[in-house]
Amino acid sequence: MSTFKVFVTDHAWPTLDVETSVLARVDAELVVAKTGETAELVRLAENADAILTCFANVSQEVLDAAPRCLTVARYGVGVDNIDVDHATRLGMIVSNVPDYCSEEVADHALLMLLALSRRLLPLARQISGGGWDGTAVPTPVRLRGKVLGLVGLGTIGRALVPRAQALGMDVIALQRRTGELPDAVRAVSSREELLAEADVVSLHCPLTSDTRGLIGAAELATMKPTAVLLNTARGPLVDTEALVAALERGDIAGAGLDVTDPEPLPADHPLRHRADVVITPHVAFSSDGSLAELARKAATNAADVLLGRTPATVVNPAVLDSPALRPALEDRS
Repeated sequence: MSTFKVFVTDHAWPTLDVETSVLARVDAELVVAKTGETAELVRLAENADAILTCFANVSQEVLDAAPRCLTVARYGVGVDNIDVDHATRLGMIVSNVPDYCSEEVADHALLMLLALSRRLLPLARQISGGGWDGTAVPTPVRLRGKVLGLVGLGTIGRALVPRAQALGMDVIALQRRTGELPDAVRAVSSREELLAEADVVSLHCPLTSDTRGLIGAAELATMKPTAVLLNTARGPLVDTEALVAALERGDIAGAGLDVTDPEPLPADHPLRHRADVVITPHVAFSSDGSLAELARKAATNAADVLLGRTPATVVNPAVLDSPALRPALEDRS
């Protein structure tokens, strides 16, 4: 019998071979959810010493059902699917992997921008339907000289900067602190100024109570009617109904979305069928290299906690000095 049980709520790749290999070194076995439904998560959490989670909702109910659990390790950057505050109260260390897919997400944002500007999807659909008319879609947009506005300037936003500059685009961003901006990125003083000036607005910020609904009707109305919105971060950053209305009115020219709210969108949702919208199913993070790195780092974070070590990236560092911090298994009475 293994010393530890690690509960995997869900995963977005074919196998768990990497995690199995990493966790076997600390004598841990994986228990994998089949449905991801709350009742199943609650049941499987009962005997878990650690939880690995991708998109599933690790709620207060799930955490309360896990009296042995020392840590919740997120496959990914954002932790909005985990009740971090409650995990902290219970003494669980929450970790994430913030640095595994910056290049992939930046590539994906650029891909969606190019698809929109070059009218790729409507042209391809016309060809697949038997047509051959380059004038049947709006004229493509030259990107050289256009302005990219970054909302969020972490590792992904910074990775997008040289890609956009290579196309001849100017890049602007909010300057929060002195020295924050990369070379040749121009500072703007407010979000409203950024939205009004940018030809492309790209979102790269986490989902928090402050950023939920960050782009709503007022913000979309501030943008140029020729501008496009890119979201590779989190769906609820954008008010979906406001986005649909803005596109229908022509307030903006298009949108590229790897994330949506809700996710997935209903099959009959109007955003699915617009020629001026490119949607992908939350895959910007994905590549053969990034997925292997993600699995290894998330599993290593969980393994470190099981061995009484501090993982590389702790989301809730206050728990480390909390009297509620749960001891490693060998320290338990």
